[in-house]
Amino acid sequence: MNKILQTLLYMVLFVTAANATKLKGHVYDQKTGEPLVGATVVLENANRSASTGLDGSFELKDVPKGVFNLKISYVSYRTVVKEVEITKEDNPRIKIYMEEAGKDLQEVAIISKRDGSTDREARRLEQQSVQVMNVVSGKAIEVSPDLTVANVISRVSGVSVERNSNGDGQYAILRGMDKRYNYTLVNGVKIPSPDNKYRYVPLDIFPSDLLERLEVYKTLTPNLEGDAVGGVVNMVMKDAPERFTVNANIAGGYNQLFFDRKFMSYDYSDINRKSPYEINGKKYQATQLDFPKGNLDYTNKNPAPNVVGSLSLGQRFLKNKLGVLLAGSYQNTYRGSNSVFYSSKVNPNTEYAAITSRSDRQFSEQQKRYGLFSKVDYVIDSHNKLSLFNTYVKLDNIQVRDEVSTNFSTDYDPEKGNAQLGYSTRSRLTKQQIYNGTLRGDHKFFDDKLKVQWSAVYSAAENEVPDNTTISLNGVRENFVSRRTFLSNGTSLTRRWERSTDEDKAGYIDLTYTAPIAGVNVDFMAGGLYRDKQRSSFYNNYSFSAVNADAVYGVDFQKYTDIAFSVTNREGAVNNSLTNDASEKIGAGYGMFKFTTKDIQVVGGARVEHTDQGYKMLFPAGELRPQGNQVYTDVLPSLTVKYFLTEKDQLHASYFRSLNRPGFYELIPGGAKQEEFVENGNPDLKRALADNFDLRYELFPDAGTQLLAGAFYKRIQNPIEYIFLADAIRGQDTYYTPGNFGTARNYGIELDFIKFFNKFGVKANYTYTHSRITTPKDTYIKEDNGDTKKISVEQTRPLYGQSEHIANVSLLYKNTKRGWDVQVSGAYTGPRINTVSQFLNNDLWQAGFVQMDVSAEKRFKNKLSVFVKAGNVLNTAAKLYIKGTNAENEKLKDDDVQFDGKTLIRNDYYKQSYLLGVRYKF
Repeated sequence: MNKILQTLLYMVLFVTAANATKLKGHVYDQKTGEPLVGATVVLENANRSASTGLDGSFELKDVPKGVFNLKISYVSYRTVVKEVEITKEDNPRIKIYMEEAGKDLQEVAIISKRDGSTDREARRLEQQSVQVMNVVSGKAIEVSPDLTVANVISRVSGVSVERNSNGDGQYAILRGMDKRYNYTLVNGVKIPSPDNKYRYVPLDIFPSDLLERLEVYKTLTPNLEGDAVGGVVNMVMKDAPERFTVNANIAGGYNQLFFDRKFMSYDYSDINRKSPYEINGKKYQATQLDFPKGNLDYTNKNPAPNVVGSLSLGQRFLKNKLGVLLAGSYQNTYRGSNSVFYSSKVNPNTEYAAITSRSDRQFSEQQKRYGLFSKVDYVIDSHNKLSLFNTYVKLDNIQVRDEVSTNFSTDYDPEKGNAQLGYSTRSRLTKQQIYNGTLRGDHKFFDDKLKVQWSAVYSAAENEVPDNTTISLNGVRENFVSRRTFLSNGTSLTRRWERSTDEDKAGYIDLTYTAPIAGVNVDFMAGGLYRDKQRSSFYNNYSFSAVNADAVYGVDFQKYTDIAFSVTNREGAVNNSLTNDASEKIGAGYGMFKFTTKDIQVVGGARVEHTDQGYKMLFPAGELRPQGNQVYTDVLPSLTVKYFLTEKDQLHASYFRSLNRPGFYELIPGGAKQEEFVENGNPDLKRALADNFDLRYELFPDAGTQLLAGAFYKRIQNPIEYIFLADAIRGQDTYYTPGNFGTARNYGIELDFIKFFNKFGVKANYTYTHSRITTPKDTYIKEDNGDTKKISVEQTRPLYGQSEHIANVSLLYKNTKRGWDVQVSGAYTGPRINTVSQFLNNDLWQAGFVQMDVSAEKRFKNKLSVFVKAGNVLNTAAKLYIKGTNAENEKLKDDDVQFDGKTLIRNDYYKQSYLLGVRYKF
């Protein structure tokens, strides 16, 4: 009986709840039709209120019947009061359109902008863009778990990132095209790279909180520079707001890795920025006294907490004519990784590599990241405006790599716990910085029929690695106990200096003339640029041996600073390909047209780029081609068509031709020893040329929903890939070198979906990419007489760095009334080639991985908010492997070396990172 009564009671409650009076509706911007997120909705005299969700919707529950005033208010909008009559439970949905307050129409034409700092404006930019483009808004960046641009861009469809040694993103790979096939802009201007060898820009140098939005162009038009096959990354920096605005935040945190082990460091302030060669002249005979010992004095301790913060101030003055914005960012973080690295060698009688040694490495990295941006713009009148941008970013990376290696070839007995060991510690300070200054003018003539924009640009980038020091000791493991013994035979200490500078001077001009043709306004555009790039690189290396070669650790010395060394090359070694001067002069011009009707938009034209690129080795040491240059001219046509199916959906088709120039270092012969192998340039390396096709269906039913579904195809002539080759001249076994390899093809599909449901939202994207390239590989065969012979064969494989599957999912929760923003983000990157092997079927693959990050923010009424960010919450590892196994590896009795029919080469763990902070907005 009680169960029956309970059931009846539940039914009554259910019916009552189902019939409870509700009032639902949406709030929109009157001008744009976009939903307003966070507007306050009050039913006066009824004690009912709500705030609009991510799709602009609101819901008032348990509303009494009658006639009431519905009051809607939103910052910078006119308050709306609407009379509503609630007569029944099933009330119709109400649509409210709000008008911006205090706007003068003439001032709007000059000053106002769709800046993309909000999600709704970012979606509008994507819809109206001529290029196939994705935009990450400033608001999305602010509430995301990401601290650098490299991590932000990993959320974009079709984009994966190449990570650095502490697990953070560093370089963007767009649509499976390696980082070399992309370029980077700041406010539409190309910036140089601080890298000492290549032209691509490390995106981890940019703090994300300086950005107003991040744009990723996947197609090109003639007014964009033509050296992008994968795409273009454009960082649009913050702009001056119309009223005084302060945005500040500060946060502290820790990395889980250093709860589990100590942080290894040294006094990097003791480092000499210049080598003895530079300080004292070319013929100077260096001694041990010329080298400070601070970077050999290592300590293990708990690091200080991570600290990050930023501040931006901005306002417009003189009746909105003068805008001033100043923004700064500082990040001091301690990161690292625990790594296992296996060395391998392909023997004549086996298909897959045999493991020869194991290295257990611990990386400890302190990163100091600085960012400054300023913008001053002055509106002279309704037809003329001047703007001055200045961007400065700097990244100091202080790294210690501590390594213990186990030799599997000599005296190795896993049963008894015996082995020959090697101990190595490397201290490295890397200082990178980029500066860009741009003066831009915008002018209109002849009743706005002619528009002129010009820019004068100066940019500089620098990479400096002073006194990079590595010391090596021998060791032994006996009965499972490991200990250091004596210094390595011969060279036991190396110290080297590296530096590169890149200076750009450039001028841009763009003209647009609008003329009516057959009742349609057609924009005719023309313009071009000239850039003079001067680049220089310096390298100097010193080798040392111990004065007492028989010195024993624990007996003759306790610390590395106790050891007396002698310099074996007292003048230093500068005669290699890393000491050079290079230049690149690019002149470009374009012509294009654009017209839009009710049903279609067409943009077409061509770009011509002339390149004069050259190098000069300063110490050629008998090199046959100590200097050289390449001069060529390319015509790059393009055509973009958008067909408007309705006001809310469209088809977006594009074709463009583009190129990829060799990096300076890639052209310079001579060879230079890197960490794992010798690299050698190729003065005959050609530029790559690509034909690119895109088709995308774009649906924007409302600002809370977006669906992008597209396909792309790229045909690349003379693609540039790296391979290992035998060096017949110098007698080295192999060197790593770039080359051109026929024709490569890359195609795929992209899906991008956004949907907001009141307070909840989901952002998801998926990209499938397939590519093929054929390159030569070595393999061994047995001849009829039983001898083994090495031959060259052709192997077809994916492009270097291309993942077949990439996916991102972000789950969002936003409660404006209670001040909550929560985001859970997951990213999947499928397997991809990390290093191309000299031998058939022995390429190194990076395993597919899932990275998950979480962030949350709680806002209070006093303009303060508290936020938390957690990165790599799943402790995802970076794993490299060979797709096959060698039976010899089973004898090593190492449980890690083989798994699932694969041979492990490297495994890095980074652990989780946590950040807790406070934000103030005024």
